[in-house]
Amino acid sequence: MLPRLALSCTLLLLGACASGPAFDTGGIDRSLTPRNVDARPQQATGRHVLWGGLILGTDNLQDHTRIEVLAYPLDANARPLTGHEPLGRFILQRDGFLEPLRYAQGRRISVTGTVAGSRAARIGETDHDYPLIDARQLYLWPGGSDGVSVGGYIGFGTGGGGLDSGIGIGF
Repeated sequence: MLPRLALSCTLLLLGACASGPAFDTGGIDRSLTPRNVDARPQQATGRHVLWGGLILGTDNLQDHTRIEVLAYPLDANARPLTGHEPLGRFILQRDGFLEPLRYAQGRRISVTGTVAGSRAARIGETDHDYPLIDARQLYLWPGGSDGVSVGGYIGFGTGGGGLDSGIGIGF
């Protein structure tokens, strides 16, 4: 039992240290942000980007899915840094069906793709055009917080010798 527990803990810790997705970053224009593409979408059309942020909404259409994203700066592993100032919004488009429960509001996502112009979206009663990205690679980040945290506990309790007594170790 103890060797299995040690192996499980080791695998959990190694998984927590994983660096993230392996994006193909060849040809990526790192100078482009959603905000500056929003100002001049024609000049950015056809250029490749690596952007990420928080999903605001997912819409499945006839033959593709559109996801609206609030963009944030990315760390060295392409993880959105949601504690920083947002960089604007963008819409990514991917052929086929993407499960809305998986690509849910509030999930962090990173994407590589090609700027394909702009697309209208509505915030409240206001219409706005946002950069449209034809997505090549998508990565949904696990969990809901920035960074990695690993926690654990060791406990001891007594309940008078009954069923509530015990010692516990967990992660």
